[in-house]
Amino acid sequence: MKKAKIFLQFILFFFCSNLIAQTENPDFARSIGKIYVVVAVIVAIFIGIIAFLIYLDRKLTKLENQINNK
Repeated sequence: MKKAKIFLQFILFFFCSNLIAQTENPDFARSIGKIYVVVAVIVAIFIGIIAFLIYLDRKLTKLENQINNK
């Protein structure tokens, strides 16, 4: 769980640092605002993957506990 939290903080830092470091001459995707949609979709996918991994970790922990108790 702690590793997932650190990983999420790294991803958020990475995306925030890219948004802060924008140049004065934006490219075509930024000029029409599509880049923000792309970033939002990528973030949503990463959040979904992280949530799925946490779900799997909890499920595996539960199964491991059941095996150890038998």
